[in-house]
Amino acid sequence: MGMGIEVRNRMARRAAEEIAPGMVVNLGIGIPSLVPNHLPQETRVMFHAENGIVGMGKSPEKGLEDENLCNAGGFPVTVMEGSSYCDSAVAFGMIRRGRVDLTILGSLQVSQKGDLANWIVPGKKVPGMGGAMELAQKAGKVAVLMNHTDKNGVPKIVESCTLPLTAKNCVDIIITDLAVFKIHEGSLILSELFAPHTVNEVTAKTACDFSIVEDIRIIEY
Repeated sequence: MGMGIEVRNRMARRAAEEIAPGMVVNLGIGIPSLVPNHLPQETRVMFHAENGIVGMGKSPEKGLEDENLCNAGGFPVTVMEGSSYCDSAVAFGMIRRGRVDLTILGSLQVSQKGDLANWIVPGKKVPGMGGAMELAQKAGKVAVLMNHTDKNGVPKIVESCTLPLTAKNCVDIIITDLAVFKIHEGSLILSELFAPHTVNEVTAKTACDFSIVEDIRIIEY
């Protein structure tokens, strides 16, 4: 069963806390695309899309979409004052040169050491890896937004990824519908819980060992 919009927005709101003024931020499709809706109005950042937009804004209201404006996933977007357009070669050049400060991606699995597997389930048809490999390797910081388990209840945070890797040792923070983990020097650390979820629940749904900070944060919003 998929997550409700309230849960997805809560995750996006927490991810927005990772964004500092002046950053260039790349957003993946799905939950990451909700992040701009949760930034304070005074926070000035430039959202980047691989198809050639720098300066995306909030999602358009229903009925106000511009058919000529979309993100890399083909979903409608708005643009902010001062935004610019470029071809995909320039957009990818920004990524490969390390000009993207933060990327917020979805994932199929993340290992306890920060390995990322987010582009294919073997045997299923997909259009390709897209920009995930470049972003995972070259962005200044990698944040993952995903369900804690898949639709069958199988944990997505694992000791070692069983799906084909996108990149190794690249993930810095994982935000799920249950909790927030940080990865530091190859160690997985539980730092925050979304109320009303508990450490025991997170432990039962995580397929690897992790440590817990002493002053764990409980996110009430």
